[in-house]
Amino acid sequence: MIYVLLADGFEEIEALATVDFLRRAELPVKMAGVNGLEAIGSHSIAVACDCAAEEIEEIGEDDSVVLPGGMPGTLNLERSETVQKLIDEAYDHGRLLCAICAAPSILGHKGILEGKKAICFPGFESELYGAELSDSKVCRDGKIITAAGAGVAIEFGREIAAEYVGRDTAARIRESLQCM
Repeated sequence: MIYVLLADGFEEIEALATVDFLRRAELPVKMAGVNGLEAIGSHSIAVACDCAAEEIEEIGEDDSVVLPGGMPGTLNLERSETVQKLIDEAYDHGRLLCAICAAPSILGHKGILEGKKAICFPGFESELYGAELSDSKVCRDGKIITAAGAGVAIEFGREIAAEYVGRDTAARIRESLQCM
């Protein structure tokens, strides 16, 4: 299961474009609400979640964690003990861990990006403690995928999907979206 964690104040494009791409790839995805079964985005768009984040018992062998950015969504994700636990489980067990926009700062604060290539929304670079900043808008280093922001949400989704369905299939899905 790919868990996209939604806290109030999340960036809607980053979350929903990613979920949309992953579902087009026919991957199992759940939007998990940090505060229950509804999350309100940074632009006041209410989203019905598939489950509450606290219902996730553990990050299994084929599971991934995705952290959309946005403000104050990133801060709300970082404050959540449940989110912290899920990040730790994913990282400690070598699962795919993905963050976009301001959310890579959460990984930076935890020391997860130390010695890894990463990218984030401009202005948050100093929060990626120990990371080697990438020039790419979407960056993968091992099992960690980071991205710069809403404008690359489809590419972020493509990179996550490629882990499960391969680069060729992910590229065909991207092409079907008529991306520039």
